[in-house]
Amino acid sequence: MRIETIGDATLYLGDCLEIMPTLPHVDAVVTDPPYGIGSWSSTGGHTLSAEESDELNRWDKPPVDAIRLAWKIAPVAVMWGGNYFAHLLGACRSPLVWDKQMRGMHFADLEIAWTSFRWGSARLTSLPPSRNGREHPTQKPVAIMEWSIAATKTIGTVLDPFMGSGTTGVACANLGRKFIGIEIEPRYFAIACERIEAAYRQPRLIQDTPSRDVYQQVGIDYA
Repeated sequence: MRIETIGDATLYLGDCLEIMPTLPHVDAVVTDPPYGIGSWSSTGGHTLSAEESDELNRWDKPPVDAIRLAWKIAPVAVMWGGNYFAHLLGACRSPLVWDKQMRGMHFADLEIAWTSFRWGSARLTSLPPSRNGREHPTQKPVAIMEWSIAATKTIGTVLDPFMGSGTTGVACANLGRKFIGIEIEPRYFAIACERIEAAYRQPRLIQDTPSRDVYQQVGIDYA
């Protein structure tokens, strides 16, 4: 295991199932775990090299035990792709829905996040996905994770146990939230460290309690 501290972010290289029980209190889990839906959906359908295919096979497995632990470790949780884990997470009264506004594509027009909230649903209707500048096959736009963090209504520490290339950590840096991230792949851990460090070199956008203003700043329809 390796630990890096960057600003208000603490980053762990290792197995989240082993690390999560050792963590101090966290206030929210915001994450985008592997869905286990295959390379075609995960990569936008482009042809994979042999190296990319091997890499995808290593991480594109739904980590069932880790997901069970992750959503119970904090008072509130947001899990993208939670519709694939309904048998683990139970019913969701307040989903987050990202409308990609890209019709007729082979992958989903929408992505859905399972949440533990009881205060209504929300929908984002902008930010179509792009492969440009992506460091991870399923990397989401930073604004999606800013939106997810804002939706938790917490100003405390956010945990992402499936950190990938660190987008949730970048969002936390932008919003002035403490962050704990865990990633098992050394390559993505290194990328996450670089991206989060770069985010801390930029002026923070928001430092107060999340409100409707936060949603407006990231282009959100809130319902």
